[in-house]
Amino acid sequence: MAARNKARKRAFQILFEADQRGTSVQEVLADWIRHARSDDRQPPVNEYTMELVEGYAKYAERIDELIATYAVGWTLDRMPVVDRNILRLGAFELVWVDSVPDAVVIDEAVQLAKEFSTDDSPSFVNGLLARFKDLKPSLRRD
Repeated sequence: MAARNKARKRAFQILFEADQRGTSVQEVLADWIRHARSDDRQPPVNEYTMELVEGYAKYAERIDELIATYAVGWTLDRMPVVDRNILRLGAFELVWVDSVPDAVVIDEAVQLAKEFSTDDSPSFVNGLLARFKDLKPSLRRD
């Protein structure tokens, strides 16, 4: 598995854990880093995972606003937790990370949905992130 693929998967797991625990992503990230330092069986949290988690945290309110606005028929709190966090991660990377091609971001998010969510989730994730890609210039606010 490629390094960035692993980094995305770990970032998704951190966002998911924070959502489930009702705590901040920064707190969960710090827990993961601490755990990796104290237990050599745990892999270190790589730089790109940290970049994704911290980037999401920086724009969390805007990202949730975008998902709530464009997810037709779904409110954020009714959306499956896995899908919500895949979309959060994908939206951050798609809109605010210029070094990764849009098609790669969308494909990686769809792969996470295939691995961790329902049969309907990959098309839902693909559709919403494709919409964000089309609207990208108007979505980004720093």
